[in-house]
Amino acid sequence: MIRAGIIGASGFTGGELIRLVSRHPELELTFLGGNSSAGKRPAQLHPGLRTDLGLAIEPVTADAVAERCDVVFLATPAPVSAELAVLLADRVPCVIDLSGAFRIRTPELHERWYPKAERRAELADRFVYGVPELVGDQLVGAPLISVPGCYATAITLGLAPLTLGLGLDLRTVVVDGKSGSSGGGLHLRTADLHPLRHGAIAPYAPTGHRHAAEVGDFLKRGRRGTIGSLTMSAYGVSHVRGLLASAYVFTDDAVDGRELQRAYLRFYKGHHFVRVRRHTETLIPVPDPQAVLGSNFCDVTVLRDDERDAGGRIVVLAALDNLVKGAAGQAVQAMNKRFALPEETGLTMQPVMPA
Repeated sequence: MIRAGIIGASGFTGGELIRLVSRHPELELTFLGGNSSAGKRPAQLHPGLRTDLGLAIEPVTADAVAERCDVVFLATPAPVSAELAVLLADRVPCVIDLSGAFRIRTPELHERWYPKAERRAELADRFVYGVPELVGDQLVGAPLISVPGCYATAITLGLAPLTLGLGLDLRTVVVDGKSGSSGGGLHLRTADLHPLRHGAIAPYAPTGHRHAAEVGDFLKRGRRGTIGSLTMSAYGVSHVRGLLASAYVFTDDAVDGRELQRAYLRFYKGHHFVRVRRHTETLIPVPDPQAVLGSNFCDVTVLRDDERDAGGRIVVLAALDNLVKGAAGQAVQAMNKRFALPEETGLTMQPVMPA
């Protein structure tokens, strides 16, 4: 069995990691860390976790983690992850960070979007950006993995067939993102109080989002096509879980709708967790976040806008559960690749709908 630890076990993502790791057939949960919640059992913090796991949350020390873990998941804020990575790298066989501390490789971009997460440059260069569908070979045996952000996962999986697959030169990409309240984490903020959040469409990042910088940083380091500009506006909606990223792509390269659909199907053939869909194939138009909740799936649809004044616009829609495929599930999927396990191991749950 692979011994697994979770640091930051009291948050939403930490709770999802406990749920997934505790049911994983190849993992043994051996350490739960979180200084502010030390002494509490998981069920006290996460009411859905009724099973006694035989563990309580402990203060985090590098010696305890190194002695008891083969892999440790960091579900901690970026500044905390940056500090923990220094202590745990080279002492634990695999460190998987779910924060933004190591997602953006370019130092200037990182400093702009994560100014409080001071990191060592040589350590940042060692992290693999963990999108299993796109860099699976790099994850095998990787000692340090950075899990993409929830929006970044959806956007990257949505755009990769255009840039990495077809090699298109994307002149302009404009992303419209809508996510549920759990994306903000377990913090008390006035804007997230139920009387204000319920029924709202709140433009919390209308002119820029760090996940757009993350996507651009990753895709521009890839081969084949290019991206001229990638901008994003983000909105909070009254859902608790799930997000939808709508990317409006403008390119001078000629490609028709059927060719786009075939390219996406070809690109994700054999990748279990990305479902390429026609938006009219079900009772409700998809992708829709409610059709993936509780699962590790990302649903993707690509359409060509052939209206005369559309300018050859390509519309890419991607939906996922921000706590599973956008966080804990993708971390476990990356861990499976790291230890040469089938990607679906421990992640075979189907979506829960209605939810």
